[in-house]
Amino acid sequence: MIMAKLQQIIEQEFGRQTIARTQLPDYFETGMTPTKHLRPYQADCMRYFLTYMDPENVFEGKPLRPHLLFHMATGSGKTMIMALAMLYLYEQGYRNFLFFVSSNNIVEKTRDNFLNPSSQKYLFAPSIAINGKKVEVREVKNFQGSDPDCINLCLTTIQALHTDLNAEKENAVTYEDFATEPIVLIADEAHHLNVETKKKRNKDDERSLENWERTIKNIFQKDNGKQPNVLLEFTATMDLADPAIAQKYEEKIIFDYTLKRFREDGYSKEVETFVTDLDALDRALQAVILSQYKRKVFVQLGQNIKPVVLLKSKTIPENKVNYDAFKERIATLKPADIVRIETRAKDDLKAAFDYFHSHDITDDNLILELQNDFSEERLLLVDGKTITAEKQRLLNSLEDSSNGIRVVFAVDMLNEGWDVLNLYDIVRLYDTRDANGNKAGKTTMQEAQLIGRGARYMPFRDPSNEALPTDKRKYDGDASNPYRVVEKLHYHSAHNPRYIQELRTALVQTGIMEDKSVQVELFLKDEFKKSRLYNNGLVFVNERKKLAEVEDDGTIGEVILKHVFTVKMPTGKMVSGLIFGDNAPDDVLTSQTVPPFDFLKVGKHVVRSAMNSFATYSYASLHELYPSLKSCAEFVVSCNYLAKLQVKVCGKYATLQEYSQTDRLYIAKEVLRQLEPMLRTRGKSYRGTKKFSPFPFNKKFRDKIVMKINIPEGSEKEVGRSQKQPANPTYALDLSTKSWYAYNDNFGTSEEKALVKYIDSVMPKLEEKYDEITLVRNEKDVRIFSFDEGRAFEPDYVLFLRIKGTENRYDNLQIFIEPKGNQLLKTDKWKEDFLVQIRQMGDVQWLTKANSYEVWGLPFYNEERESTFNDAFSESCMLNGRQEEADAVAILHDAVSEADKHTRYLPLYSIKAACGYFKSGEMAETEGWIDVSALPFTPNKDMFLVHAKGNSMLPKIKDGDLCVFERYHGGSREGEIVLTQANEFCEEYGGKYTIKRYHSEKACSDDGVQISSKIELQPLNTNGYSPIVIHEDDEMQYVTIGVLVRVL
Repeated sequence: MIMAKLQQIIEQEFGRQTIARTQLPDYFETGMTPTKHLRPYQADCMRYFLTYMDPENVFEGKPLRPHLLFHMATGSGKTMIMALAMLYLYEQGYRNFLFFVSSNNIVEKTRDNFLNPSSQKYLFAPSIAINGKKVEVREVKNFQGSDPDCINLCLTTIQALHTDLNAEKENAVTYEDFATEPIVLIADEAHHLNVETKKKRNKDDERSLENWERTIKNIFQKDNGKQPNVLLEFTATMDLADPAIAQKYEEKIIFDYTLKRFREDGYSKEVETFVTDLDALDRALQAVILSQYKRKVFVQLGQNIKPVVLLKSKTIPENKVNYDAFKERIATLKPADIVRIETRAKDDLKAAFDYFHSHDITDDNLILELQNDFSEERLLLVDGKTITAEKQRLLNSLEDSSNGIRVVFAVDMLNEGWDVLNLYDIVRLYDTRDANGNKAGKTTMQEAQLIGRGARYMPFRDPSNEALPTDKRKYDGDASNPYRVVEKLHYHSAHNPRYIQELRTALVQTGIMEDKSVQVELFLKDEFKKSRLYNNGLVFVNERKKLAEVEDDGTIGEVILKHVFTVKMPTGKMVSGLIFGDNAPDDVLTSQTVPPFDFLKVGKHVVRSAMNSFATYSYASLHELYPSLKSCAEFVVSCNYLAKLQVKVCGKYATLQEYSQTDRLYIAKEVLRQLEPMLRTRGKSYRGTKKFSPFPFNKKFRDKIVMKINIPEGSEKEVGRSQKQPANPTYALDLSTKSWYAYNDNFGTSEEKALVKYIDSVMPKLEEKYDEITLVRNEKDVRIFSFDEGRAFEPDYVLFLRIKGTENRYDNLQIFIEPKGNQLLKTDKWKEDFLVQIRQMGDVQWLTKANSYEVWGLPFYNEERESTFNDAFSESCMLNGRQEEADAVAILHDAVSEADKHTRYLPLYSIKAACGYFKSGEMAETEGWIDVSALPFTPNKDMFLVHAKGNSMLPKIKDGDLCVFERYHGGSREGEIVLTQANEFCEEYGGKYTIKRYHSEKACSDDGVQISSKIELQPLNTNGYSPIVIHEDDEMQYVTIGVLVRVL
């Protein structure tokens, strides 16, 4: 397969990081239906596209006319990419879009995608706005009367286009349509456009020569005198093995996302072949029984999803015969027919019958269900001779709850352009081969492509675990999970070993099936299941919450409050010339600016009127974003929300007073329009909570795990192999004999095996220090979420350590560890950053008389940089001795150069001195300077250290701990641990200072004005310690000096 050379060129010219930072336009979100969200690879694709299309990004060999190929897997959302490209190109000045394909059924499907708001597959938002301008997508027959304010979309087939261009026909597209206006050509299933390029052409290709490639070239190369035409091609199956085609597209593939990557990323169903010696009708009966079971599994999941079966015939006459025979078989089903299928059942089909028996569904009951759900009105017969508009509608809406079709009978017409997510079974009703030697024949390759089309994933939620993704496979790590059956596409065929081998080869070749896989079994050892950790131990994890929930501090947000919104008033004047040129009137080239002012000055009623134009500003929507918001009135008049937003106006006047009420309404709407995407981002952004909550160990980690491990071609040799018999003998370790390893074995990568060997090597030191040591493999049982974006992460290992501390209390340490190969160190850097942050920012609010708990993470383990991991591991687990470490950190230095102050060394103050210094601005005496250069944070001039006193902040802060604080400059303190000065005596410090967690509650009057607030300074240790409650009248008596950065 050809490498996407253009994609490489863009990376070399502009750099991956620059491309990754490319800002996607707001209308990529606001312009699309709310149910559609960009997947990561789709966002990457559009970043490459925007980088390439930017006129300022010039490189050697970049053509004047953009001709690009999006080589993307079936089901990866090519139509979404087309829609986004249209919006972007509209912004660049393009208005006319010609979409063409090879068949009418794809045209109808695309019409639903782009032009039918009542279709579930419609992609655009009800209202599209680009730079404040409403944009409509309208269908046209030609471009002679195209609307300059709209996206004018002409849908056609390449055959019809050729006919229209070469024969005069009323209202048809002509070459004149392309003479004066730029055109964007969009080709779906673009592999059909290369009959002229192909080295070997059959007779059909020769007859199509004038109809295809040359026709498009003639349009594309037209000079309109304005902007270059654009040609965007989309396909999943370009024949890049053909040297001529490979050469043609070598510098045109803007993004290459293969079916193999699509499957490996989890966006497809897994494909399993069901081979039996049953006749064709019994294979069909087997499939509908399995389909009925899948429907019941979806019901268990609370999902109204209807699995569909495709019965595929060899010819059109056979299709009709099979349709009639199936109707008869279902109508005359007998219990003996069910028994005949059950006696041969295995794997998922056996699970189906087990389910029926456990739920008291007798054979007679099952027959009644099948006769109802697969009756004639729920069957659809389609082929080139019987297709109608109504049948096409049913085919394109199989996922709709109102569509009752359960079985589709077809020949070849669904091989391309059929978008279906709820296809779960395909039955091959014939048993022929057309292989050429050992090479799969054309029919087999078409069947493999059809399977790839059916393998599209049907999104659904698992109510038992809301953290699981909706649009990706969820149960790869748990082959025994009963829900996994609805993540599979079953392909039913006759027992023909040569055909099955050819099909398997074709499936591997197309990327929908892995070349090799193994099934392994992990189980917790019996001895471990008797341990304290298994029976009474805890595992701590955080949660993912919407940003609105995590950061609801009673304000619209610090970033928004600091932003200055700029409104450019329309002048109503028109100027001709080349971008005004040198002859532009003076009054057009100059304008006046109203300096920044408070938004509410445009008028309270004006703002309320403007809000009525946006659904986002209804109270229901606002309350979802800001849970503490009491009313729309509060949102308008409160200084914490709209009232104090800063607005700058550029236009005819220099003061706001000179603008009319109509102008002010325009200003208000424009500010709210600019604000809307900022609010939407807040509503859809997530954060991982800093709080880690406890769960019983034996409720989180499974006793037994059956895994199917796919082994990609060229992958490292260790994947799927037991550590007892690894490919590399240096990793060999019999984990069944290691009491510190919870499971029976390790089938992971070389890095995972190397980590386990490392733990084994330091075990003598760990055993000297700790009373209990357990390393647990995490097979998607424990999931944590990054603090910054709430991204899900399942660290490969969790290490549990336990030691008896002071006062008869046990200290329990939980450490997340992630081995990582060289190829992923940069890609997954965010995971490593998060792991390191857990020690600094994680908050474990759990303390008992017998136990204290801490949760940490470590830098990645990588065999080549084991020394770095070893340093962090030794420091975390205190293998060098806690006292020695404390002594090393606590060394006070008097003679420190000015250059090293606040860069390498931080000052240690008494709490009294620190508070006095930072509050009054006067200099204070330091007790000394401490070297923090080896610690994982960057010092600055606002940081300082103090010694904590007392036990109110256990387990996070112990009596005597050195704490790094950073001077508080304002902003939200919610949930932060703060150093506070109070004008009353705090017993714990023997003075007026305390370290506590900050929590605030706000209250508003009926008209939305904030009238009071309550603040609590909360201890983490509630055993004998109570919050300090600060009421509104006392608020000035407390001053926040600093926010905790780290406990040393």
